[in-house]
Amino acid sequence: MIKPLKGIRIVSLALNLPGPAALMRCRHLGATCLKVEPLSDSGRGDPMHRYSPQAYTQMHQGIRTVAMDLKTPQGQAKLDSLLEKADIVLTSFRPSALKRLGMDAPTLSKRHPQLWQVMIVGGEGGAAEVAGHDLTYLAQHDLVMGMDLPASLYADMTGSLLTVEGILSAALQKKMAAKPRPIQISLESAAQYVALPRHWGLTMPSGTVGGAHAGYQVYACQDGRAAVAALEPHFAAQLCLLAGIEFTDPAVMLQPTTRAALALWFAKHHCAQLDMVAQSHDLPIHTLKSHTTYSGPPVLRAKPRRA
Repeated sequence: MIKPLKGIRIVSLALNLPGPAALMRCRHLGATCLKVEPLSDSGRGDPMHRYSPQAYTQMHQGIRTVAMDLKTPQGQAKLDSLLEKADIVLTSFRPSALKRLGMDAPTLSKRHPQLWQVMIVGGEGGAAEVAGHDLTYLAQHDLVMGMDLPASLYADMTGSLLTVEGILSAALQKKMAAKPRPIQISLESAAQYVALPRHWGLTMPSGTVGGAHAGYQVYACQDGRAAVAALEPHFAAQLCLLAGIEFTDPAVMLQPTTRAALALWFAKHHCAQLDMVAQSHDLPIHTLKSHTTYSGPPVLRAKPRRA
């Protein structure tokens, strides 16, 4: 695997999910990563360790962590010594908090002129000072349906990828001897990016992948559900052939009668039968047993190294 961040040293002060998730990917891309955490009685100052030790462990594989109090002169001095050797610093504080810590862009550039700063914030401009989390950013862009919570932390995870993009941009410009400048990543903007298919109408109820197309649905079957993505005409035609539905034109898939007929057909089959159909007829169908729940990725047992 190509390691585009090989030789790049990153010091991160970013806590919770977006920053550590970005740092995890940067390590895989070859960066040398060091994480600064607040002092804590438990020895782990990142709240994510309390929310989910499994997530914390996986995101910090191969990443050295150090704990310090940045509100003290001793902590500031220790941080400065780390930043002197770094290429990029990653933060996730509000701009006002960065200023109090002496880590706003003008102050930081005077102390460490070689350093590129990538800042994760909630919103753009003045909204960077407004309290928010993944759920509120998704709600701003019509991505919270009814009373149900979203299935994942879409803004945080997309924000982490945009953060990696910002770090890659900083590393490239550094190699081109460009003058360091702050790069800001907004989680609200990440949610806006994720919401583009909805704003384009694609995932609205009248949209092709929002419910209008009979071949792009979740159908109930005998012992679970089947996620069906027979969107392209050749997939749709094959599915209709199996279900005994006449397929004369792709527009057939937009008719409610087609959806009703497919619902009846899926209801007659078990997950195992549908799995065999998908394999033998090259159809994009994924079954979900009604009694199964997502158990998550395997727990990674290695612990992050601490200084």
